[in-house]
Amino acid sequence: MSKKRKKHIITWSIIILVLLVAGWFSFGPGISNNTPKQRVVTIGVVGESNSEHVIWQHVAQKAKRDYGIIVKTKVFTDYNQPNKALRDGEIDLNAIQTTTFMHTWSKANHANIVSIGKTYIAPIRLYSKKYHKLSQLPQGATIAIPNDAATESRALHVLKNAKLIRLTAGKKLKTIADITSNPRHIKIKEVSDEQCARIINSVDAVIVNNDFAVPAGLGPKETIYVEPINKESAGAINNICTTAAKKNDPDYQHVVKCYQTAETKKLYRKFYGSMQQAVWDVELK
Repeated sequence: MSKKRKKHIITWSIIILVLLVAGWFSFGPGISNNTPKQRVVTIGVVGESNSEHVIWQHVAQKAKRDYGIIVKTKVFTDYNQPNKALRDGEIDLNAIQTTTFMHTWSKANHANIVSIGKTYIAPIRLYSKKYHKLSQLPQGATIAIPNDAATESRALHVLKNAKLIRLTAGKKLKTIADITSNPRHIKIKEVSDEQCARIINSVDAVIVNNDFAVPAGLGPKETIYVEPINKESAGAINNICTTAAKKNDPDYQHVVKCYQTAETKKLYRKFYGSMQQAVWDVELK
């Protein structure tokens, strides 16, 4: 075989090899085209504290590693905004509400928001910077409570269980109009959720939702009464929610699975101690 012919064969062999290699990386098994496309799932939260940020960071890492899902949080300042954003399709999920609040808000706003996974129950507390015991509250004490329907009802039940007031029977959601007895002449001041912790110094005591109590630095030192937890507390269970039309979305279910883990329970204990209890695998008695 002539040198010219050998050179010609070698040249074409190289060209064919280059084409085969290029084809392998374009269409072969190692290709990115066959890799599942990553999906972003945005979750609405309220007043995200550092501890909550760490918990969702853990969830995001697991979701990305196990399912290729990018989890992002969007922080809101009150409890109405993330439900509106969920209803309007601006976010995919939210993790901001109790079961009672979810049903009440959905009915009032003609939305069909549903739970796709339980998270925790956080006993709400009566806090004071003026008194160290419930028994120290004076006659005519002023107590501030959140004014949204679901949390107000829950707060009134806390005052009832603390034997400060009595309420009418029946009717799930209570208002101050349902107070039937107030022997210590407690003055109840209704304010927005986000204002409760801020006015603690100007009232005798205040009931603060945990989402605002923790960032405000309220803890055992300021606590004078803790909400009892039992089977009547079902409405106080917190949830990961979406709209009914999207409740079976597999990626959303995967995010819930990444949240409901032993590691999340450990983070609850680390950051909240007894203030927050996982309930996705617990039966309230």
